[in-house]
Amino acid sequence: MTTSAFDPPPGQARRVLCVGAAVMDTLFRVRSLPTGQGKILPYDMLQIAEGMASSAAFAVTRLGGKASLWGAVGNDAIGERIIADLSKSGIDTSGMVRVEGARSAVSTILVDDQGERLIVPFYDAGLHETVKPVTKQDVSVFDAVLVDVRWPKLALRTLLAARDAARPAILDGDVAGDGVIEMLAPAASHIVFSQPAAERLAGTAELVKVVGLLKRKFEHAFISVTAGENGCFWFDDRTGEIVHLAAPKVRAVDTLAAGDIFHGAFALATAEGLLIEETMRLSSMAAALKCQVFGGRIGAPTRAEVCDALRDWDVGVIAAALCSRYEFRNGDQRSISF
Repeated sequence: MTTSAFDPPPGQARRVLCVGAAVMDTLFRVRSLPTGQGKILPYDMLQIAEGMASSAAFAVTRLGGKASLWGAVGNDAIGERIIADLSKSGIDTSGMVRVEGARSAVSTILVDDQGERLIVPFYDAGLHETVKPVTKQDVSVFDAVLVDVRWPKLALRTLLAARDAARPAILDGDVAGDGVIEMLAPAASHIVFSQPAAERLAGTAELVKVVGLLKRKFEHAFISVTAGENGCFWFDDRTGEIVHLAAPKVRAVDTLAAGDIFHGAFALATAEGLLIEETMRLSSMAAALKCQVFGGRIGAPTRAEVCDALRDWDVGVIAAALCSRYEFRNGDQRSISF
């Protein structure tokens, strides 16, 4: 049997803890997104439990890892359904919390024929008022930790515990309330930003410059930005270079949860000790393959499907995609070439 650098390592499957959103999504497939008031008739529909951390956890299981999810649902029928749906998907939900008096998170999502989406989410503020203690011992059984921004207080405690346990502490840096990223980022060892969140923090839309500015802001962490069909960018801490990896070319049917699949793949690959170039390629391909399937997270590919696609993906030498080089001296950033 042919092996590759992207195959799982020998031994037991790596364990990843995902912390954050668990939502019951109702997806409607439409020809085009609405531009004004009126009625729009979908031609397909699906209800599925997902959310950033939940979808990332599902990606971990599909890629051959073991995923546990810490999130909160209301003590209601929707909450029971969310937990049951995620459990049936192979995710360990024993750490989920049922909150009395709070409503479970729900969202309505329109997905058009170009794969773009319109999302209307609802999160009950009462879901995340109570935060359990998180210790070094709690997270030491995992090989990596991934948190999103939906439960900031629990995310922070988990990141700090992961740091104490010498485990990768990965932050899904999506758009969040004021000050949330700034609160969580100092405790993270790896931050993978969405393009909107990265541009908002950096104050510019020039992605190469964005990565450099965010690296300067969070020097202690690995910094990356995902940009959908424009690929991903990251700061290579070994060389001081900002690297761009073009996205695989696919026909997008549904981009919902693609970023979450990227994060789940990134967390598992990090737990497995893959080199950063391999980690970014595996994560990019997993996200791209997901986009070819309608249904949010259910499009997450298996490890075999990703490895097969990677064998046919000729990206050339990643180092050739160099965008910029920076040096950090005494806390100052100096552009060598741009």
